[in-house]
Parts: sequence; C-alpha cells; structure tokens
Amino acid sequence: MSFVMFATWVLVGVLAGVVAGLVMKRGGHGLKTDIILGLAGSIGGSWIFRGLIYSGGGMFMAVVVAAIGAVIPIIAQRKAWATEGLGQDKGTMWKWGFGAALVAAMLWMNLGPAQQPAATAAVIEDKSYTVTPPSLRVKAGIVAGEVVDMKVMERVEKGSDRVVSLAKLTAILRLKNTSTNQTVRLVTGKLRYLDGKGQPIKLEDGRAEPTVKFASSSSDRLDPGQETTEALDVDFPAEALKAATLKEIRLELAYITSPYREETIHFPVTIGRQ
Repeated sequence: MSFVMFATWVLVGVLAGVVAGLVMKRGGHGLKTDIILGLAGSIGGSWIFRGLIYSGGGMFMAVVVAAIGAVIPIIAQRKAWATEGLGQDKGTMWKWGFGAALVAAMLWMNLGPAQQPAATAAVIEDKSYTVTPPSLRVKAGIVAGEVVDMKVMERVEKGSDRVVSLAKLTAILRLKNTSTNQTVRLVTGKLRYLDGKGQPIKLEDGRAEPTVKFASSSSDRLDPGQETTEALDVDFPAEALKAATLKEIRLELAYITSPYREETIHFPVTIGRQ
C-alpha cells in the first residue's frame, strides 16, 4: 500500500464526515463525530476490502470503496443513535469550503503530475569487431613470428550505440630471432593502417600514434633462437571500421643487430686429497 493510497482513504473519510454534516443535518452529533465515523469507515472498510476481497482495481476503485466504507457508519449512527434535534447550522460556509479543499487535494494527489523517475546511469557495453584472419605470420629480416588473437573493440552506450571509448586494436605479438650468429635488440615498432590504395588511414585528432614499445629489459634482447611475447593495445581509426575500407595492417619493426659468438674456455685442474 502506497502513501498516496492511504492519504486518499483519509481524505475520503474526512470529506464524507463534512458532507454528512451538510446533507444529513438531523440526528448527527456534530462535525467531529461525523469525521471520526467517516475516517473509521473509510480506512477500516478499505483495509478489509483490500485484505480479504480484492487488492487491485486502481485508484478509482480505492476511492469508491473508501467512500462506501465512510458512508456506512455515518448512516448507521443516524439510524441507531440519532439525536432528537437538528444539527447545528453554524459554520455552513466553512464546511463547504473545507469540503472543496479536501476534494481539490484528493484530485491533485491522484490526477496531478507524477514525480519523474530519477535518471538511471547509462549501461555501457563492449562492441567487438572481428579481424580476418585473426592470426598472421610475420617476418622482418632475421626476426620472424606471428600476430594472434587480433580484434577491435570499442565501448558504446547500450540502446543508442553512442561511442563512449574509441576503438582499440588488441593482439598478441610473438617474435623470434631466427639468426644463428646475430643478437637482436628490439627498439620499437610502428603500426600503419592502409586502405585499398595503400594509403594510410589517419587516426582522429588527439589520438596517439600506434606504437609497440619493447621493455628495456631482457625481453628486448634476443639471442639466436630466443623468443619474446608482447601484448598490443593500440588506438584504431574509426574510419577503418567502415566496410571494405581497411585492407592491410603494417608493422614497421626497428631493431639493432650485433655479432653473436660462442667460445669455449678450458680450465685444466686436478683434485687432490687433503
């Protein structure tokens, strides 16, 4: 039960008591008694009806039930415990005014503008684009390897598809030094997105140039046969999301080589007892 519903019961009960004092003047015990009887009948009758008979029907049904419940005890009082004389006629104007105010309040509560629900936070979801093929083998001089798990993802507002976070390309880059006598020190890598004419597709203003930065540690140095793995997470141009626009992704890899040699050193030793 809502507050508006209970307040409607109260207003109907009070209004019934006021109207009874104006219409059924003979046999009443005064305005106070009529209002108490109206409240008791309205609230009690509505509560019994909702609990034992029917709880639906909307606000109109609630007003009708409350009105019937308010009238029953007032009529019963007039029939069973009526006074001998007429009720007091003093204050007729203010009773009509009070009754009109109650009616206006009840109409406003039930028909007035409803409170707007609080704005809910927008639901953000990830929108994925498949890259075909998702994996490729690559080779740059003595460095070879593969790019796997390529995919493009952007974050959008559910329902409106409004872009919240611009697209990014993610992938796993595995590189291997295929030389037998050269050491490789990886420096950096630059990605280029090319269209069907071999022209680069530009990123939007303010977005960083997609690069691969190798950590300044043992992972950027590859001896012969060694491998390294890098996670790619770089900006992707919105223009390239259009159908048949992107034709090629190019990785420009920069590295430094140096001769790699292995020599054997002999230590002539003997073991003696102590």
